[in-house]
Amino acid sequence: MRHLSTRKMKLLNLSLLIHLCSLLLVSTQPTDQPPFSCDSTDPLTKSYKFCKTTLPINRRVEDLVSRLTLDEKISQLVNTAAAIPRLGIPGYEWWSEALHGVAFVANISQGIRFNGTIRSATSFPQVILTAASFDPYLWDPRWGRGQETPGEDPLVTGKYAVSFVRGIQGDSFEGGKLGESLQVSACCKHFTAYDLDNWKGINRFVFDANVTLQDLADTYQPPFQSCIEKGKASGVMCAYNRINGVPNCADYNLLSRTARGQWGFNGYITSDCDAVSIIYDEQGYVKEPEDAVADVLTAGMDLDCGEYLKNYTGSAIEKKKVAVSDIDRALHNLFSIRMRLGLFNGNPAKQPFGNIGSDQVCSQEHLNLALEAARNGIVLLKNDNRLLPLAKTEITSLAVIGPNANSSETLVGNYAGPPCNPVTPLQGLQSYVKNINYHPGPVDITFAKNDQNIGSIIWAGYPGEAGGRALAEIIFGDHNPGGRLPITWYPQNLTKIPMTDMRMRPEPSSGYPGRTYRFYQGLKIFEFGYGLSYTNYSYEFLPLTKDKVYLNNQSSDKIALGYKSVSEMGTELCEKSKLPVTVRVQNNGEMDGKHAVLLFVRQEKTGNERPIKQLVGFNNVDLKAGEKAEIKLELSPCEHLSSAEGDGQMVVDEGSYFLSIGDKESEITVVFSEDTSDAATSKLMILPRILIFFYIYSFIPMHIVLK
Repeated sequence: MRHLSTRKMKLLNLSLLIHLCSLLLVSTQPTDQPPFSCDSTDPLTKSYKFCKTTLPINRRVEDLVSRLTLDEKISQLVNTAAAIPRLGIPGYEWWSEALHGVAFVANISQGIRFNGTIRSATSFPQVILTAASFDPYLWDPRWGRGQETPGEDPLVTGKYAVSFVRGIQGDSFEGGKLGESLQVSACCKHFTAYDLDNWKGINRFVFDANVTLQDLADTYQPPFQSCIEKGKASGVMCAYNRINGVPNCADYNLLSRTARGQWGFNGYITSDCDAVSIIYDEQGYVKEPEDAVADVLTAGMDLDCGEYLKNYTGSAIEKKKVAVSDIDRALHNLFSIRMRLGLFNGNPAKQPFGNIGSDQVCSQEHLNLALEAARNGIVLLKNDNRLLPLAKTEITSLAVIGPNANSSETLVGNYAGPPCNPVTPLQGLQSYVKNINYHPGPVDITFAKNDQNIGSIIWAGYPGEAGGRALAEIIFGDHNPGGRLPITWYPQNLTKIPMTDMRMRPEPSSGYPGRTYRFYQGLKIFEFGYGLSYTNYSYEFLPLTKDKVYLNNQSSDKIALGYKSVSEMGTELCEKSKLPVTVRVQNNGEMDGKHAVLLFVRQEKTGNERPIKQLVGFNNVDLKAGEKAEIKLELSPCEHLSSAEGDGQMVVDEGSYFLSIGDKESEITVVFSEDTSDAATSKLMILPRILIFFYIYSFIPMHIVLK
């Protein structure tokens, strides 16, 4: 098994991006197979070029693939890759899960099991709660079920994906230090616009998502682009659904032209499990199974999570629907990853992670990190008359009501393994108050915001195994809450809008309000980025180096229209136009706290389907009571001030923009005319993009009644 670097792993989830998908690569073999490849004690090893670690991986892979028979090649195109005993190559299981801690995967013959000396693994908070900390140093992505994602904002989701992928694969936090070797291979999923699970009889397997080029460009695609370009993810998973009629896994434009061609993806592309069979069996997109095989291989997919390629690739070749060269390309991508992981470097016990033992699983360092992440993600939504924190010396009894208050299963969320030492909210509170009455009453909190009899509301997400302790510490004041909602909390009547409607932009003529804080024009229960604290913070923008950003490197027909295409500006101008923004933050209260600083931008003149506002930067700061600090952020005009036209082209509008943090604003202006100073090209503003919106709110329902 490829082990995680215990500190860098932190929280697993991106998919990636990300959806973020987190695929851990694991190799646990039956005893009748070679224990590992390239065994130095095997005389044949010396004759195999693919075992020579001094050769480039490209040449090693070419040698290996050239030695395989057609049947052996086909056997490697599925997630449970067969052994090749004559070459000393064991079987390999590609499918493992590590969304927010190493997880058990059922229905596979190989892979992670918790039935040996290791019976559990640290369960960190689910992704949705970790994102609420707005602390990139706690992140290390996944997909379209709400709890598995970093929320609704493209910038947050992209940054989460990058941090996660860099951490899990062995790169530095800043990136740029990842060489050929991989610590673990991270996979971003589900590519792309995979927002619907099951709604009124329409499920994710057959859903045909009608998505505009505009929404693809500035909402759905940017997190995946960040995951690949900045995170250097080595895996991508294509989703079940279709986009405008074409199955994602059979879309050459998506997989080869966009991911590999435009974004420079260098890795393997896998289907979601049984997605290839669904193209024929359920979507009816092709006339026969061999057509499905041909479509996905020619589109650029490499691996089938399932058995369709194993069953039908041979007959697809016989029918001349598939060329062996397409198979060889897929195998080159797959074996390149396995070699980058060191799985063809001989005895794994002698490799860099070969000495990691059970003492490094459920370690105190990991448990402390899980607690820290839970503390920093929990969001205080309401605190009338400063009801919280409760006085430890005065509270002698509590009533705790709610079905999840004593559920360790709900605590960790989905895609989780058995936790090391779970503490439920009830157990956490019992460490402060011994006299507690508990009753498991599913709780709808919509009514609670304006109910004067309910003084406080806390959103705890799925806080992981230490969540109960973290929640109790916040309630009794041993930790100051600082989390912010990574989602918009919509009113109940929004569920009347079809989940099949993928549009981000509102349509006033039909009453469609739009999606996410960037475009939604309806009533909100709580805003994206909302969160209270036990202390008060104030902000001050320090003077900008310039209040004008000049984008005038060349003439453009679009300038007369008041906007300029990002692609026309060029890399040099985009780099020169980046602008530092410094904000002074002060803790004006009496309690120390960790505070997330969120920088938004809005245009003076909205409309033309531009966002209402966008998050352009964020950071986290620890401040003692009365302490000040300066937070430095960066605006990149080409990335953060751009939005999509109807044809998907990213453009920057000329005119005024307002940076905002809390109740403070600072104006900057984008100008396309000539500037007389050399330094004028260093200023601009930032607009976010991306990801998938969700209606599933991660919430542990619970009432606490004082007696």
